[in-house]
Amino acid sequence: EEAPSNPTLGFLASSPLLLLLITLRNGRAGLFIKSLLIDLQGPMAPLTTPVKICIITEVELSKVLKITWIISNKWDSTLFGSSPIPENYLEDYHGYGALDWYNVNPRFGGADDLKSLINAMHERDMWMMLDVVANHVAYIDMDFEKVTPFNKEEYYHAKCQINNWNDPNEVEYCRLSNLPDLDQDHPFVRKTLIDWVKWVIKEFDIDGLRIDTVPEVKREFWKEYTDAAGCYAVGEIFNSDTHYLASYQGPVPAVLNYHSFFFTRNLFQDAGESMYQVRDIVNTDNEVFPDPTILGTFADNHDNARYLSFHDDLKNYQNVLVFNFFLQGIPMVYYGTEQAFKGGDDPANREPLWGHMDTNSEMYKFVTNMVKARKDFNVWEHPHVERYVNHDIYAFSRGEVLVAVTNTHNPFGVDVAYLPDSYKEGDILCNILNSENDCTTVSNGSVNIHFDDGEAKVYVPQARLIKE
Repeated sequence: EEAPSNPTLGFLASSPLLLLLITLRNGRAGLFIKSLLIDLQGPMAPLTTPVKICIITEVELSKVLKITWIISNKWDSTLFGSSPIPENYLEDYHGYGALDWYNVNPRFGGADDLKSLINAMHERDMWMMLDVVANHVAYIDMDFEKVTPFNKEEYYHAKCQINNWNDPNEVEYCRLSNLPDLDQDHPFVRKTLIDWVKWVIKEFDIDGLRIDTVPEVKREFWKEYTDAAGCYAVGEIFNSDTHYLASYQGPVPAVLNYHSFFFTRNLFQDAGESMYQVRDIVNTDNEVFPDPTILGTFADNHDNARYLSFHDDLKNYQNVLVFNFFLQGIPMVYYGTEQAFKGGDDPANREPLWGHMDTNSEMYKFVTNMVKARKDFNVWEHPHVERYVNHDIYAFSRGEVLVAVTNTHNPFGVDVAYLPDSYKEGDILCNILNSENDCTTVSNGSVNIHFDDGEAKVYVPQARLIKE
């Protein structure tokens, strides 16, 4: 599929910067774009040419939707997100450079354009998730009069820089990358930010929030902010400490599960690491998080080098993906995963998708089948139940779906006797990731799971596959 040539579709068609598949608790899969990159002069070119959000016609909207591998009948996606508001400073387009809270970034179009897009999405059972920042404003240093409505010095914390990320006071009161830090304890700032999030959700019919720079603002503020929003919100806390992450769930409805992210990245690239550690991940999350079932789970994102950039092993990567996709929570798949992108640290991990999107690629089909299993078997309705573990394998179920992952390429097999109650003697289970060549039968109350070369397993009843 060629990128649409209509320049009014440029912000979507040229180079989607951050695309994340989100499979929501009710089974809907969706797309989240943290920010947008216009690829007019190269993969990381600045936005120098104004482009509108879209011209909503049936033909052109269909082109917009085709920018992603997610928005296809197979992937059944229903959520889309971005940072088109507030208006950003100069050439900024990513939401970090907030200049006017109540204006849509004119380089993407106007308020009516955004509303038309969201209305058209809702008509197609798609949802809009907005990326928001309440911590700071644009790179204006001390020129506060440039910012609307925060145009006075008294609305900001005193100028200082975050140097010690282990000092909560410094993190909450000082500047991130010299971005002027809003004082949420100031009555005007607090009220305006809370009124704004209520306004933007109602004005544009927003369905959810992704909240940036959460630790840089006090927890008490986030509680008021998300209560005012009245919708699902997931917060970014770039930290692997489970207790630290969990301390923000409550002030924010959900957080990104960086604990699992960092842990599994290490575990699944070293066959010497024991798979018993997966049990520790799951048990710790269950013990510490108020509600681990709505955490955001992921294997790659825009802030970290892609897994394949430092460990070029597709089988290992597939195991990381499967575990995080079926782990309790709301899975998010970073764009390019379905094409096995290998970009390193930012900005190399934000490579353009156009010219590389292949719906027949191995990884496209792999992710499609993961989505199918999760959706067809309503895994979000079922708890995570450990079924078997040893040094080389961790197996668990979500209802009728039996998942087995490994970090070794050595061939081996195990008999799993602790099975879901729905499995009956003689039932044939097939790995939906390789259903033609990887099936096993329930015999004497157990199934044999055999690994040939470190392949991930997502077993489902063959009868259900045939029926569908």
